[in-house]
Amino acid sequence: MKHIIIGTAGHIDHGKTTLIKALTGRETDTLQEEKNRGISINLGFTYFDLPSGRRAGIIDVPGHEKFIKNMLAGISSIDVVLLVIAADEGIMPQTREHFEILKLLNIKKGIVVLTKSDLVEADWLDMIKEDIKEEFKGTFLEDAPIHAVSSKTKMGFEELIVDIDKLTEEVEAKDTEGHFRLPVDRSFSISGFGTVVTGTIISGKVSLGDTVEIYPGKVKAKVRGIRVHDVPSELGEAGQRCAINLANIKVSEVQRGNVVAKEDIMEPSLIIDCKLYHIKTAEKSIVNRQRVRLYHGTEEIICRIIPLDKEEIKPGQWAYVQLRLEKPITAQRNDRYIIRSYSPMNTIAGGIIIEPNAKKSKKVTAEYLEELKLKESGKSTNILENTVKNLSDTYPDSLAILKSLGKNMDNIEEELKSLEDQGTIIRLGGQDNSIFIHKDFLKDKTKELKALIEDFHKKNPLKFGMSKEEAKNKIFTKKLKQKNYDEILNMLVEKKTLKVSEKFIALYDFNVTLNKEQERMKNFIINEYKKLKFTPPKYVDLAQGEKDRAGFKMVYELLIDKEILIKLNEDCTLLKEDYEEAKNKVRNYILENGSISAATAKEIFESNRKYTIAILEHLDSIKFTKRVENDRVMY
Repeated sequence: MKHIIIGTAGHIDHGKTTLIKALTGRETDTLQEEKNRGISINLGFTYFDLPSGRRAGIIDVPGHEKFIKNMLAGISSIDVVLLVIAADEGIMPQTREHFEILKLLNIKKGIVVLTKSDLVEADWLDMIKEDIKEEFKGTFLEDAPIHAVSSKTKMGFEELIVDIDKLTEEVEAKDTEGHFRLPVDRSFSISGFGTVVTGTIISGKVSLGDTVEIYPGKVKAKVRGIRVHDVPSELGEAGQRCAINLANIKVSEVQRGNVVAKEDIMEPSLIIDCKLYHIKTAEKSIVNRQRVRLYHGTEEIICRIIPLDKEEIKPGQWAYVQLRLEKPITAQRNDRYIIRSYSPMNTIAGGIIIEPNAKKSKKVTAEYLEELKLKESGKSTNILENTVKNLSDTYPDSLAILKSLGKNMDNIEEELKSLEDQGTIIRLGGQDNSIFIHKDFLKDKTKELKALIEDFHKKNPLKFGMSKEEAKNKIFTKKLKQKNYDEILNMLVEKKTLKVSEKFIALYDFNVTLNKEQERMKNFIINEYKKLKFTPPKYVDLAQGEKDRAGFKMVYELLIDKEILIKLNEDCTLLKEDYEEAKNKVRNYILENGSISAATAKEIFESNRKYTIAILEHLDSIKFTKRVENDRVMY
């Protein structure tokens, strides 16, 4: 079923609230101050049962210029506007400002309602209608019905209701399949129930028992109860005004301007990139770093405007801008917003959010602007590719990509698979814990990695390669998990770019070349270890007779790097073949006898206690064996 929200707009004291009461029989001014002063201050809410059987939500907004902030909190979610103009006064300043806001928010359906028509003559009424037609020529209200009514006598109400019903039929249905989002316009506590929030669901749906998240604070809560138009319901859908009873949250933790949404799908941001229209009637150009008021959903945030494609933005111009906010916003791509001057407060601009999680742009390049144009009007796959490209250095999963996209994309896995098949993006990790990087990112990182290792080889010609861990820390961020790093290295091995051992990486075509003297050193070291076996020599003893101590050390370390020698600890190093023999001796003895003691191992190795303990403790550390009291068993 299609759900509709009707909103009022117009100058103060033109009869908006009285009109709604006459249509519905219900009062929307609930504050005592509103009743005392005879004006609306806050938003008013009710519903209207139409002849077709549809029940439309009604939002009545205040008309006074001081309360435009409250008006904006309600008007952003409407489908149809009743632009109210008092017949005895005609178009007034707030009529025009409200109408500019409606255009900037891309409201497409509306009816002009001439209230207090019983107070004027027919000729005057005709003149006012002509003024209205001239005022709204070329806008969404150009061909809108104009109804002259009297809330006092109900004159013209029958025809007005028929046209409201017709217009609501033309409204497009909201997206109920996307992610649930509800900008909060009220929050309060009810004794015995706890925290309640109200607002209009702008996308998706919410059910009893759902876990939701309150942004930007990222506080999670459980949906305990739902009321739609003051009737209990198990479900709330896009286009409906709802009151939601939330469990596990204090009323102080949620307020007007917050967004209640599906958990883990949004990312608050202090910087957003936008397309902005500076209205023609504005008195001044918008200049760089101008401080203004941003209105989005039900939130007001102070921010600065950074023009991206112009030095200044003249009235009547469109521009790409970056908005830098003084507190976080929770938005999605294609959301609408309004800009008012900081002081005095006048509506001066509005537009569309293109990138809700932008990065601070110090220098605006042609490439950056092209990216914005792509995000504004490109295909979803192009936007997705661009998002993965920008996020690659964070190694995002599909949820992180979805948050950054800033819009609903239920087929994201399908789109990612398509880009993967094209070779545009690369999937790392298993199907259930995938992360994604762009091919250009991998290309750049490969280039950096090769340059780093090449430099290492030049400085260390007798080292097999560079430490894998050191290379990871220098080229990749800490966010890259070890298993994904290993996947990247394996790809580069397959491409014959690198060769990799357990601890080291080297360029694929790099080989250590020893001169005659270095070959002598290598053979001497190996032979000494072969002779002494499980009572191995100390390095200092080996090096004692060497003239070129530095060269000897490099050859010794090369043998360790190439795992010809296995270093167990600072005092014990074994030849690889002896190390494997020691493991086999321990394994075979344990399999035959159940366990092995240090004393027995010492006899088997024909060694002393110091080296026997070093071997056994090393085998424990690699989880080959484990110690149980004074013996070892297989791990």
